[in-house]
Amino acid sequence: MKPPLRIAILECDTPPDDIVARFGRYGKIFRTLLETAADGLGSGFSKNDLDLSAYDVVTEQKYPDLESIDAVLISGSKHNSFDNDPWILKLVEFTEKLLKQDRIRILGVCFGHQIVGRAAGVKVGRSEGGWEVSVLPVELTEKGKEIFQQDSLSIHQMHRDVVFEYPEGVEKLGASPRCLVQGMYKKGRFISVQGHPEFNEGIVSYLVTMRNKQGIFNTEEAKDALDRVGKHHDGVVVAKAFLRFLLEE
Repeated sequence: MKPPLRIAILECDTPPDDIVARFGRYGKIFRTLLETAADGLGSGFSKNDLDLSAYDVVTEQKYPDLESIDAVLISGSKHNSFDNDPWILKLVEFTEKLLKQDRIRILGVCFGHQIVGRAAGVKVGRSEGGWEVSVLPVELTEKGKEIFQQDSLSIHQMHRDVVFEYPEGVEKLGASPRCLVQGMYKKGRFISVQGHPEFNEGIVSYLVTMRNKQGIFNTEEAKDALDRVGKHHDGVVVAKAFLRFLLEE
């Protein structure tokens, strides 16, 4: 695939108002990440080689014209990837359609990673291992080390739902004690991660504090997450891997 890379960002949720005010909706948050990664990719590639657009697939249920894009990025969400709400079924159907063709490539993040798994025919659901929250390590496979171009990975997490198994023909990228399917790769088709490369300390701090007040995280869980929230994370590393995947012939 040659630049400009025309990437449609499917917004599967809207962040809380305070996060929108500081960082924007998910379209803008991913734009910030991908432009940073593009400018650091080298080989003459830059953010000027990106053509990014965003679509609200929850409320507006809008989708891009496939002729006008080269790739789709499916964002994270507070919603459950295994639910059967009309907008989720529409998203799964759209993803299935993408998987049946071979030009447009897919990037999946957290909920989006799970939607790719569901569309590919494997089980997604609630993990008995519980939540993964804030910066945590992912143990990379040999393929994961090749894709991310380093031996280990640290990434923001915010999930308790998982993909339980790998679709046929899909390569494993990494695992953690609470989530054995941390990343999926199929050459020329899709790459996905369970973590949140687009998150930062400000976003995760806000979400953890909010969910503590809501009773989703108890005080001990929230403190543990906040103790790790400022640690180094490899969000840009993951985004660079996404772009290299799109540029692969």
